[in-house]
Amino acid sequence: MAMGATDTAFLGALGPDALAAGSLGTSVEITTLVILQGVLAALSALVAQARGAGNGAAIPGLYWSGALLAGLLVLPAMLLFQHAETLLLAVGEPPALAQATGRFLSVLQWSVPGAMVGTGLQRAFLPAIDAGWVIFPITLIGALLNAVLCYALIGGHFGFPAWGFLGPAIATTVITTGIALALTVFTHTGSRAAFVARARPRAAELAALLRLGVPIGATFAVETTLFLAVALLIGTLGAEALAAQQTALVAISVAFMIPLGLSQAANVRVGHAIGACDPLAARRAGLAAIGLGAAAEAAFAALNAIAPGQVVRLFLDPATQAASIALTLLRIAAVFQLADGIQCVAAGALRGLGDTRTPFILAALGYWAVGFPACWFLTLHAGFGPAGAWCGLAAGLMTVAILLTRRFLRRTAHPSSA
Repeated sequence: MAMGATDTAFLGALGPDALAAGSLGTSVEITTLVILQGVLAALSALVAQARGAGNGAAIPGLYWSGALLAGLLVLPAMLLFQHAETLLLAVGEPPALAQATGRFLSVLQWSVPGAMVGTGLQRAFLPAIDAGWVIFPITLIGALLNAVLCYALIGGHFGFPAWGFLGPAIATTVITTGIALALTVFTHTGSRAAFVARARPRAAELAALLRLGVPIGATFAVETTLFLAVALLIGTLGAEALAAQQTALVAISVAFMIPLGLSQAANVRVGHAIGACDPLAARRAGLAAIGLGAAAEAAFAALNAIAPGQVVRLFLDPATQAASIALTLLRIAAVFQLADGIQCVAAGALRGLGDTRTPFILAALGYWAVGFPACWFLTLHAGFGPAGAWCGLAAGLMTVAILLTRRFLRRTAHPSSA
């Protein structure tokens, strides 16, 4: 997320048009990768449950089945990025914006193998074997290198050619690939090597990953496509509005990384407890994570409510119209951030229970039966513009937070129910 924030800051310096194209391209990229990596999230739950049950022999087979699945998922993502301009024109985006975004994504397509086979797979696997600690230092180094490379490639510094607004896409591709290689080497060395001993992927393991992972990916899809739909909706209002949308989205997304990490922890801890046949521990782990996620987002929501101007100033000139719109969006975000943190962690806790199909249905209802209709009406018909879209987001997130938390509480209310 720091890489995305850095890219946004540099693109913002190039003007609203560059920021609009880069931000829309990044939104498409993140949406696609989050959905596909969501399928791989099943690996965490299955490995955690196997460890909790004392069945370590099953872990290498799960890992290599996950690796095969990750490789297969690379192809549709790259195909989508190659035809992005055509698809954006089809949904009504301005031709100049569609063309620039298509160029941006044509570069980002080469980051997909690293993002899926390396980063996505290892980020799902390493926490489940208690080795997730390494992800932070490696990605921190990557984020710092990305900032330097992004600066160099945008303006042609340090002897590099000047690529303009395509510089962040090139930097992201290089750094994502490097992070993936570093995580893969770590996984296959030292004490971790026993967990990834050579094993042949089996149909039963692939079926288990797909049975659990496809609903997870679908759940991520109904959430991330709502945010993408909002970006496309706001994109029809002009480059200034889209630049404001991206600025506010990056600001709240940085805060969202804490509940996202807690969601992964809940997935692993709840899954481990279920594998060990201890539903009370599963309930405690899930509730502790949900409470921590709510507390973290409440703190960031207070910051956005009290000092939104300081946040916006990191990305945009305060005198611009985009900055003024972003200020309004951040104030609205302060209302729904708490719900966003709760729904994210509750979804992770439910994944640890192996409960993915019903949460998908609940999320689809909340986001697309409540959230998007509200976005569409408030933005285009009630005349609230970008602020209306974010009020619709708030309605959807609050609905899903209530539904998923209630689901977890009901599933763990009695020992037999988990």
